[in-house]
Amino acid sequence: MMRPQVTLRQLAEMKAAREPIVMVTAYDFPTARVADRAEVDMVLVGDSGAQVVLGHDSTVAVTVAEMLVLAAAVRRGVRSAFVVCDVPFGSTEVSDEQAVTTAVRFVKEAGADAVKLEGGGPSRLSRIRAVVAAGIPVVAHIGLTPQTATALGGMRAQGRTTESAQRLVREALAVQDAGASLLVIEAVPAEVVDVVLPELRIPVIGIGAGPADGQVLVMHDLLGITEGKTAAFVKRYAAIGEAMVDGVAAYAREVRAGVFPAAEHGYAAAPEAVEAARAALAQPGD
Repeated sequence: MMRPQVTLRQLAEMKAAREPIVMVTAYDFPTARVADRAEVDMVLVGDSGAQVVLGHDSTVAVTVAEMLVLAAAVRRGVRSAFVVCDVPFGSTEVSDEQAVTTAVRFVKEAGADAVKLEGGGPSRLSRIRAVVAAGIPVVAHIGLTPQTATALGGMRAQGRTTESAQRLVREALAVQDAGASLLVIEAVPAEVVDVVLPELRIPVIGIGAGPADGQVLVMHDLLGITEGKTAAFVKRYAAIGEAMVDGVAAYAREVRAGVFPAAEHGYAAAPEAVEAARAALAQPGD
């Protein structure tokens, strides 16, 4: 029996009941199917796909067209989870009208249930209000915001100084007032998040920000597919990356040794088909 579709109302009810919300980031059909079969509540098509699956150095490089391809693939793989799509850098910064146009594309072309907008400053609040007014749910994102990490001094934790902690609290309340349906807080001390959490009516999803109302991790990080060092907040639940390398290496060894393919990996032909093939060689066509 298929799990019912997760809705905004259900997510709000989960917060009220203190039932943790599970969110994972996926970028394609197979990982979306894994997430949905595992019965997570939310799937985020993150612009981190720029690095994780497209090989860019930062999230800034990914385009709307690329994100739409990833998002549409995820949507085809998800049956029950609530799907949120990141809108990439440069696609909302110019004006409220640009933000609405971009958000509409993610709903119409990729089937997004909501879009995620980073930042909580005055211009971002205006964008949130405009997109919400267009009838599209918004997930806000504050704390460490990778799209504008340069302005924050790099990919580093936020909320650790007096000024930064105060800004985080103000932004959390502001994005809620602007109409955001959920909030992601990234790389902020749990003690700071705990200060504002009781004042927020909307569900708060943490990533390196304490328990909050739920958690999000990148699929490739938690499964151990990502190469190299990961963020401090990542916990690896499997070593799929090494298993993948081992599997491909075993395949390569068997091909080079002449072991693969074996007879069972092919198809039988009728004797007359073989004879017909020989006849075709003997009597080539025009």
